[in-house]
Amino acid sequence: MRHNFSPLRRASLCALLLALAGCSTTLPEGITAVTPFDATRYAGKWFEIARLDHAFERGLDNVSARYTLQPDGSVQVINRGFNREKNAWKEAEGIAQFTGDPRTASLKVSFFGPFYGGYHVVALDPAYRWAMVVGADRSYVWILARDKQLPADIRAQLLAKAQQLGIAVDQLVWVDQSRSDS
Repeated sequence: MRHNFSPLRRASLCALLLALAGCSTTLPEGITAVTPFDATRYAGKWFEIARLDHAFERGLDNVSARYTLQPDGSVQVINRGFNREKNAWKEAEGIAQFTGDPRTASLKVSFFGPFYGGYHVVALDPAYRWAMVVGADRSYVWILARDKQLPADIRAQLLAKAQQLGIAVDQLVWVDQSRSDS
């Protein structure tokens, strides 16, 4: 079957395909994911301490993520944040899958059907109290913790690690976690 698309529709389709080609789940060059990694210990609730801002989180504070292991080996992801402008909580549910050996903290996550982005834990506290995550490139970075605040020495350690990895630490957004979680 042959489709006759208008030039505008054809251009829009090409733009969409180019955008989708940019969706990657690989690690940025020169960065490695944490090994060994224990998904069972990583599961549970994490608070977002800092991030590089993107449209899908812009304006949100009190952001948290809950990771729940599924029987098939995937991980349910529920991200939640408070939109001050709308005075309402915003929630997104997704699924994450390991890109290889589950003892390596390299996953792909999707909130939109078949489209996945990278989720790579690149720094992790031995007690699983804090973590730093990067996406498929250095413009996606999150610092997470089990508590709403990180001690100053841990923050400094993570900032130094991020800078060493080529992350624009001066552009990090430090997330307000002062609202109760209701």
